[in-house]
Amino acid sequence: MKKWETIHTVYLAPTKWTRQQRHAAHAARAAGFTADQLWVIESRIKHIADEREKWRLRLQLLGVTGRCETLKRKAKEIVPAKEKPTPRKTMGFGKTRDGMRPLNAMGAEEDMAALEFALRKNIASDAPAGPQMFEALMGMLGLRPDSVPATATPSATPAVPRPLVVIPVPDYIEIIKGGGDETLLGLTDGTTITGADYLAKHYGKDLEVALFHPQEGAVNLYRTSRFANQKQRDLARACLTTCPVPDCRHASDNCEVHHITAWSRGGQTNMANLAPLCRYHNRTNDDDPKRRNRGSIVNIRGRPMWKSPRGYSVTNEVHPFGAMSLLFGD
Repeated sequence: MKKWETIHTVYLAPTKWTRQQRHAAHAARAAGFTADQLWVIESRIKHIADEREKWRLRLQLLGVTGRCETLKRKAKEIVPAKEKPTPRKTMGFGKTRDGMRPLNAMGAEEDMAALEFALRKNIASDAPAGPQMFEALMGMLGLRPDSVPATATPSATPAVPRPLVVIPVPDYIEIIKGGGDETLLGLTDGTTITGADYLAKHYGKDLEVALFHPQEGAVNLYRTSRFANQKQRDLARACLTTCPVPDCRHASDNCEVHHITAWSRGGQTNMANLAPLCRYHNRTNDDDPKRRNRGSIVNIRGRPMWKSPRGYSVTNEVHPFGAMSLLFGD
């Protein structure tokens, strides 16, 4: 009912925006827009406070041809995103249910990335990660003195991740010249840092350089062992800073190294056949090319990408700071 009321109010009810309403109604009729399509438009612009701007965006979206999914996709490009309140550091606890109580926390991304790195450091691959991370946290807090190994207890200088900073050479030159305030760099732990912060915190330390070919990707190293060596792991996580499955948030620092063509099917341990996959997707990926249930990973021009069961290659837009994209574009 709300859908019909909204559409009637916009296109038929009296308004002071008569000219815009007339143009919008004509455009909707001429293009044969359905009620569902008009509702998509209204739902995507309802957060716009300025009425003039809202009419402008409405008319622009009425010029889009295609079905509802196309309209939704174009609306993401055209309509400014709704501003969300800036999150603040906090921690809270919920109500007990069946003897269990939830914990919610919000913190700076670098702190949370370091915490996740520490909790995942010693988890076993043959059991769920969540319960293991919880027990590791309890051990670090000193709440499991009899059951947690000594390696889980905190030290005076706790281990911190060593994320890679992915910087195209032109940006690096600009940063060291002092022009990095507006340059946003991606790290392989899923965080970001400005060029200015990089210069203040990291410049002058040993510089490690990796080479990437515009079509082949990261330069090849070794292929004699099933398990990737540390250099290959570093190149894989620089090539792609997150798991390649669409909308997966897991940073490549916390990923496993996956054989795109399975080792059991003759896949080699070289850079063209390696990709960082999170623990979950590494186990659910379709290794058998005859299976089309969960999708698989393919290497397209040196970029690991997820291929849907229907054969469509889709990029993960979460944390888009992989070396191949930064150096050579899409």
